[in-house]
Amino acid sequence: MKNPVLRLLMVGVIIAGQAFGQASGSPPDAVAQYVNAEMVRQQIPGIALLVSRNGEIVRAQGFGLSNVELQVPVRPETVFQSGSVGKQFTATAIMMLVEDGKISLDGSITKYFPEAPSSWTPVTVRHLLSHTGGFTDYPKDFDFHKDYTEDDLLKVVAAIPLSFPSGTKWSYSNLGYLTLGILIHHVTGNFYGDMLQARIFRPLGMQTTRIMSEADIIPNRAAGYRLVKGELKNQEWVSPLVNTTADGSLYFSILDLAKWDAALYDEKLLKRSSLEQMWTVVKLNNGQPNSGHYGFGWEIANVDGHRVIGHDGAWQGFKAQISRYVDDKLTVVVLANLAEAHPREIAEHVAELYLKGKSDAGPASGQ
Repeated sequence: MKNPVLRLLMVGVIIAGQAFGQASGSPPDAVAQYVNAEMVRQQIPGIALLVSRNGEIVRAQGFGLSNVELQVPVRPETVFQSGSVGKQFTATAIMMLVEDGKISLDGSITKYFPEAPSSWTPVTVRHLLSHTGGFTDYPKDFDFHKDYTEDDLLKVVAAIPLSFPSGTKWSYSNLGYLTLGILIHHVTGNFYGDMLQARIFRPLGMQTTRIMSEADIIPNRAAGYRLVKGELKNQEWVSPLVNTTADGSLYFSILDLAKWDAALYDEKLLKRSSLEQMWTVVKLNNGQPNSGHYGFGWEIANVDGHRVIGHDGAWQGFKAQISRYVDDKLTVVVLANLAEAHPREIAEHVAELYLKGKSDAGPASGQ
C-alpha cells in the first residue's frame, strides 16, 4: 500500500475497530473481527453497524473513522447519507396519502400533473413506486452542480421519452421517485421532506434523520469519500437543491434506523395491509413478478433460504444497506463512507453469523 495517507487511514481503522474489545477487556468478537477485516480489504474509512432482533437493538457499533482528516471515530450517533435507502421513506409517505384517500395507486399520474406529456397517461403511482412505469434515470447531460426548482426538475423528467410501456418491464428509476416527491408536494401543499418530518421522523423520535444540507451545522456528520486510482478523495460536490430530492436525499444514524425498524413491526405508521403491499413483489401487466423483485421502496429477496426485505443506497461517497430478515425478525444495517464499499456483502455475512449463533454475543451499543 504505497499511499501514505491511505496507510495511515487503515491503521486508524484497525485501532478504532478494536476499541470495543480493549474497553471491555476482551478481544473483538467474530463480528468485529470480520468487519475490521472487510474495512481493510475494501479500504473503507468508517462503518456504523446495527443489528436488531424483533425491534430491539442487539448491536449498535462504530468502526473506523467518520472523518479521516480530523481522525474522528465512527460512533452509533454518527450521521451518514442514505442514498436510495431513503426511497422507503418516500414510499411510506405515499402510502400514508393513499390511506388518507388523497392519492390513488392505480389512477393516472396525470391527475396530479395535468401539464404532463400524453405518454404519462397510462403511468400510475404504483408504477412509479415499483420502477415499472418506463421512467429512466438522470440523463448523461444532467448538471448535478446546477440548482433546479421542482418545476425545472419536472421538465427534465417530462422531456425524456418513456423507455417502455408502463407495466411491461422493470427498470430502476431515480427520476420516478424524484417525481413522487413532487407529487407529494402537489397533493399536500408541503415539501415532501416536511411531510416526512411531521408524519414519520418526529413521531418515531428519529432526531438525526432529515433532508440533506451541506450548509447546515449537523452534529456528528460523517464525511464521504471515494477512491481515485487507489487514493482516498473527498466526495464530489452536488448543488443544494439536487440534494433534496425524494430519490434518497436523507441524513440518518443507525440509532434512528433502529427506531424505524422497530416501527415496522406494528401499525404506528401504516396499516399492516399497506406494509404488506410495500413488501410484495409487484406484478407486471402479464401477471409475472417484476425482474427487480421490487415492491414499493423495498427489494424482496431470498438469501440462503431466508426472506429478506431490504434496500441499498449510494450517494456522494456513501454506501448504505438495510436488510430485514423478516421471518427471523433480524435486521442488519451497514452504513459506510466510501463510494466503492460493498455494504450488502457485509450485511449478509453479519446476518449469517447471527443466524448461525456465531456472533459471540457482541455489544448492545457503543464501540
